[in-house]
Amino acid sequence: MFLPWAASPSGAPVRDTLLVTQQGTGKPWLTLQSIAAVQLKAPFAAGYALKKTITPVEQATAGKYTRGDVLRVTIEVNASADMTWVVISDPIPGGATILGSGLGRDSQIATQGEKKSGAGWPAFEERSFEAFRSYYEYLPKGVVKMEYTVRLNNVGDFALPPSRVEAMYAPEMFGETPNARVKVEAAK
Repeated sequence: MFLPWAASPSGAPVRDTLLVTQQGTGKPWLTLQSIAAVQLKAPFAAGYALKKTITPVEQATAGKYTRGDVLRVTIEVNASADMTWVVISDPIPGGATILGSGLGRDSQIATQGEKKSGAGWPAFEERSFEAFRSYYEYLPKGVVKMEYTVRLNNVGDFALPPSRVEAMYAPEMFGETPNARVKVEAAK
């Protein structure tokens, strides 16, 4: 059941009381969860710790992202427990291409050197136009690392959602890390 909290017209916090009463002979249980749309400013770990590193493979200007640059993204996940059906999702800037799919305009040379380590092996990897996703049928406790390569194709200032790892059938087990804005400049 979804019960929205009352809001005051002035925006001041509202104190309210939730009262739950059980009638009958059963032994029920109750899970209460509050949800708020709050910007993620620091990594959050609830069963999974997620760390992301970006390394330039080909970069026109050091310290700046330029249209045509190729980047290697490393995702490291530290799982606190064995879990089945886990997904790791990492967004990419609009118009960027995740290399390694084998489609036209792809580069096998740029993807050489991508590494995977750890006891978990993906059941499926999705290289979509919006994110890299890696699905694990079983992800054991411990550290798993994966890398993918992306080419920046569009000029712009991109605000990306957080990178996330989540146990699909136990959504309370997740980890998130915020992504900085990505500014891609025109090639000179």
